[in-house]
Amino acid sequence: MKRASFRNITKGWLLLSPMLIVLGSVAIFPLYRTFLFSFTDAKIDDLINFSFIGFNNYIEKFEGLYYGILADSTWWNAVYNTLFFTVISVTLETILGLIVALCLHRAFKGRGIFRAIMLIPWAIPTVVSAKMWSWMLNDQFGIINDMLLKVGIISESVAWTSNSDTVMWVVIFVDVWKTTPFMALLILAGLQIIPGHIFQAAKVDGISGIRLFFKVILPLLRPTLIVSVVFRALDALRIFDLIYVLTPSNDDTISMSVYARENLFDFDKFGYGSAASTLLFLVICMLTLSYLGFMRLTSEKI
Repeated sequence: MKRASFRNITKGWLLLSPMLIVLGSVAIFPLYRTFLFSFTDAKIDDLINFSFIGFNNYIEKFEGLYYGILADSTWWNAVYNTLFFTVISVTLETILGLIVALCLHRAFKGRGIFRAIMLIPWAIPTVVSAKMWSWMLNDQFGIINDMLLKVGIISESVAWTSNSDTVMWVVIFVDVWKTTPFMALLILAGLQIIPGHIFQAAKVDGISGIRLFFKVILPLLRPTLIVSVVFRALDALRIFDLIYVLTPSNDDTISMSVYARENLFDFDKFGYGSAASTLLFLVICMLTLSYLGFMRLTSEKI
């Protein structure tokens, strides 16, 4: 029995070995190199001749003052922007995605066409959609300002992507527009696997739609929602392309990924940027593990 079990384990590792080799080549090794460079003063034009400087990229005290990423107000602003963007966008996308999925789950004529149309925003590359919205939101020739002026909602053109009061909400709006179909698709897949006889029994018993949703559908969708939120949150915490194209060089929307990229390439501080990338990785890991732990505790209580 033990020999058969050992043979199965060995066979399993052999089958997984190609995937593990590829994963180690494209993920683990670069991650290790990034972690290593974070303790150096490496430059982008010379990644061979560098010196180890310990934790100076993270925090350093010099003449009574603190320097490094953890003492940089721009970094903490990037952390705040990233977390704010993630919480608001993922929440809105989950709610709207759930509404869209419930609508598309019902049988009606042309449902297949609407499902296909729904995926168009998600299918458009992020860089393309960001550039498209930047033109539409332009304060001089953008169609958004033109329409709002014609209906009298605004009295003068608004610089949506440069006004500190609106720029973050513009980024969130564009991201919600693009990614809500992804959430709807995942939730719709979860709805499809719910047995149909449950809805038929609820209809026979005369259960109202609201009660059916909160007492039956939502609990059954819980695993799907958890997976969807985790996937989307991981993607949102790494937000880069949308912000970089839609609002370039704007401290009001700078994210942790944009901050790391600027130091890696624009400022030629490869070691410093690697430290920022390492912190980004650690933040994502901690938030993901915390969320999964919280969901496990709540599931056990239920």
